[in-house]
Amino acid sequence: MLRFGLSSSPVTLDPRFATDATSSRINRLIYRRLVEFDGSFTPIPSLADWQRITEQHYRFTLKTQGRDFHHGKRLNAVDVKATYDYILAKNNASPHRATLALIARIETPDENTIDFFLNKADPLFPGYLVIGILPAKLIQQGHTFNRQPIGSGPFEFSKWPEDSRVMLSRLRDKQKLEFIRIPNPTVRVLKLLRGELDMIQNDLPPELITYLAKRSDIKIIKGEGSNFTYLGFNMDDPLVGNHAIREAIAYALDRESIIKYVMGGAARPASAMLIPDHWAGNPGLALLEYNPEKAKMLLANAGYDTSNPVKITYKTSSDPFRIRLATVIQSQLAKVGINVDIRSYDWGTFYGDIKSGQFQMYSLSWIGIKTPDIFQYVFHSESVPPNGANRGHYANPVADKLIKVAQQAGNLDAMAVSYKMLQSHLLETLPYVPLWYEDHVFVSRSDLEGYTVAIDGNYDALVDVQRRIRSN
Repeated sequence: MLRFGLSSSPVTLDPRFATDATSSRINRLIYRRLVEFDGSFTPIPSLADWQRITEQHYRFTLKTQGRDFHHGKRLNAVDVKATYDYILAKNNASPHRATLALIARIETPDENTIDFFLNKADPLFPGYLVIGILPAKLIQQGHTFNRQPIGSGPFEFSKWPEDSRVMLSRLRDKQKLEFIRIPNPTVRVLKLLRGELDMIQNDLPPELITYLAKRSDIKIIKGEGSNFTYLGFNMDDPLVGNHAIREAIAYALDRESIIKYVMGGAARPASAMLIPDHWAGNPGLALLEYNPEKAKMLLANAGYDTSNPVKITYKTSSDPFRIRLATVIQSQLAKVGINVDIRSYDWGTFYGDIKSGQFQMYSLSWIGIKTPDIFQYVFHSESVPPNGANRGHYANPVADKLIKVAQQAGNLDAMAVSYKMLQSHLLETLPYVPLWYEDHVFVSRSDLEGYTVAIDGNYDALVDVQRRIRSN
């Protein structure tokens, strides 16, 4: 038995409804998808190859491998169509429906071929087809995939005996894998040291990682991540809606020191949502400069000084490490004359406030960004909730135009040009102040081998993990 410690349990093992990171990562082990991504997040074939017949017609042809469902049936085109038809049905309320709404219809000429017809051209379309495929007959029968998943991935579901424990079985060697939720990071580490856990990934404070790195019975693997952390603002607020105030905040933050001393070096500074290596990323963007004197000058020009300081309310979650980061940011901003009132809440309350626009300034992370349609979702003026995640009400005609030009591009290369320009414009206008991309940290017992850290933090490498056999 291999035991993996989690900070939170999966919400659902039905990929048609999964949106949280834990559910998505475990579902990847149970189900296979039509499309994957390479190191630059360019879509590549997984279950199927594809060709673009016309601008609005994509043909996917299933490969021979990875097509055996765990209940013994063969995955075919009907299963693909049934999976996506279910998501597209409005009454089913799948959270993925909005992304896939451009699909006009799906046809299956034979058991290996799926034709997707779109209601508008979109070169990004293959990258949207990342939902795990379910058996069509079980969909029709109303099978409860959320608690009893059946896919064709490298791991088969065993049981979910309680909310805090999910058990899988690796098909190639019948190795048992148990995911165990232990919210407290210190308790999680203690269980790892006692041998009650074999591995942990992320959600550990730097001081615990530093402590573990000194132990001979523990192995630590670090890898660059793509999760983007930022400060967000309510653009309708008369204070932080002022560009000069946001610019002063950007210059007042010493990201390098925070990364080095607070995060244990486990991050890299960010200038945009997409990492520079992304096919639509902008590696030419300069990093935001730490310049407290310039921050003070901007504040003075805006009419603020020590006798009339800027006062900002900053919302964050009640996670101890996030509160610590907020406290450091509070301290750095205080040095330039910005008084910050930190308000921390349990996750549900905090996230509810952010989604409903009840904030002045907040910090959050975007996790698992792979396709640049995220810019439409987050920054277009028409994407104010409930139509998207433009929670700060950013409305900028230049940004809207660049998004539109990118969407009308005929290929990925042309899209990338517009998206690079957009990211440069976002850095100038600062609807977000970019902070960093957090690294992924995998901690395990020293006798485990075969794990590699993925840039998006997925658990795919569990396919290769095994205990080292000790020789006498």
